Amino acid sequence: MSAAQTYPEETFSDGYGKSIITSRKATEACRLTPEEFHTAYPKLRAWIQKTLDFNEKNAKPVASMHFVRLPLYFDHSLLETAKFIAIDRLPMPPLSAMGLSRFAVFEQGDFNGITYLDRYFIKQTVVTEEAIHFHELIHVIQWRLLGPEDFLAAYANGLDEFGYENSPLEKMAYDAEAAFKQSSPIFDAEKFVAEQLGRLP
Repeated sequence: MSAAQTYPEETFSDGYGKSIITSRKATEACRLTPEEFHTAYPKLRAWIQKTLDFNEKNAKPVASMHFVRLPLYFDHSLLETAKFIAIDRLPMPPLSAMGLSRFAVFEQGDFNGITYLDRYFIKQTVVTEEAIHFHELIHVIQWRLLGPEDFLAAYANGLDEFGYENSPLEKMAYDAEAAFKQSSPIFDAEKFVAEQLGRLP
């Protein structure tokens, strides 16, 4: 695999005041192959489970935050079963060591939240910001509806082809979060995600 050319550096925001600088590679020349994904997937899945097990003692139900607006968008059962871990620095998977060096910039990104299955890590400094919890809960639903393998494949392919902020699963979460922040008409987050996933190629 080799990149024929590199585009000028582009800045992708994580939506919470941080930015990631990345060089976009020519996607026609450097696409994640099914073989690459299936080689890396067991390692990534094992890393996720180990990370969640290690941090489970610090996981708290989203419902414990007693946010006023989240229950308008998400089922109570989800807010009870989905949990967050407040932490100083988010655990990012060692993608380069797993043979996915093309995602090194994402791996080194400085985010405020990241979701694995029905758990998400959130920086201590923003733990009271309801919109960030909203964003990560959209990812929780994506993980559940797609399943771990399909979620990770879709996320990796979207990141590879479109970059961070424009990858389909992130754009879905950002669009929903924007509507939430703007106090647009209340909507069922689960139905929103299911409909959006149904439109993906």
